[in-house]
Amino acid sequence: MLQRLINDVKESTGSALRLTSLAAAAAIALSITIAFLCAAAFVYVLQRYGPVEACLAGAAVFLVVTLVAVAVYIVRKREARQRAEKAAKAAKSAAATMFADPALIATGLQIVRAIGVKRLIPILAVGGLALGLMASRSAAASSEPAEE
Repeated sequence: MLQRLINDVKESTGSALRLTSLAAAAAIALSITIAFLCAAAFVYVLQRYGPVEACLAGAAVFLVVTLVAVAVYIVRKREARQRAEKAAKAAKSAAATMFADPALIATGLQIVRAIGVKRLIPILAVGGLALGLMASRSAAASSEPAEE
């Protein structure tokens, strides 16, 4: 049983490695193809219009490619931020409804009675300290992407 599981993992790892190497070879071949196409376009424009125009045409093509890549990056980053905000709002609403549940409050009161107030105060102090540290970390993490 365990040997069959190990063999399955080996097979899947081997096939994933083969597929990755094929994808890398295809990416390298595509890069070389694009380089030759750029060189051919440059030579064509160079012979037809001159060296300055050929350089400007090449620069314009790569500028357009860069602008498209930047636009896609900005859109994806904005979508990720909106998803994170929605997730945070959902978590806040879930926490608010959880604390409004009478069964949860009754359970909390039973825990306080079972443990005792004198023992519960140090536990709550440590929990509050941990919550404060987590909140400061999340605030620092959410402020870092805004600076980029």
